[in-house]
Amino acid sequence: MLSCESSTLRVLVVDDHELTRLTLQLALACQANIQVVGLASNGKEAIEMVKRYQPDVIVLDLQMPVMDGWSASSQIKTIAPNTQIIAYSSVEDPKFQELREMGKLDAFCRKDVPTTELIALVKQLGQRVERD
Repeated sequence: MLSCESSTLRVLVVDDHELTRLTLQLALACQANIQVVGLASNGKEAIEMVKRYQPDVIVLDLQMPVMDGWSASSQIKTIAPNTQIIAYSSVEDPKFQELREMGKLDAFCRKDVPTTELIALVKQLGQRVERD
């Protein structure tokens, strides 16, 4: 816990709705020791930003155009296995549990939860990150 408080948690927000991306950016950026390193509107952009910014935690929408979160999560875990991925969706899909068991997703958060719960989940997963 001390290491998490002494270092900044790098977060990437991925959602195809601009208002959602910007709202999450504002909510997360207001937190001590959290830096939003990027905003992506689809899975393809997310993969490029993971390569560039090496986020600790990703808030990843599952249903997006170009490349969905399901597909992106597999590729992200291949290039950044320690990155923690929160599946962020309005509906829980049975496919989530399967991908979680395969290690492609680390947590699920419904879009209708209070913002404080999502922030707490981001911080909790940030504590799991093994930094090089």
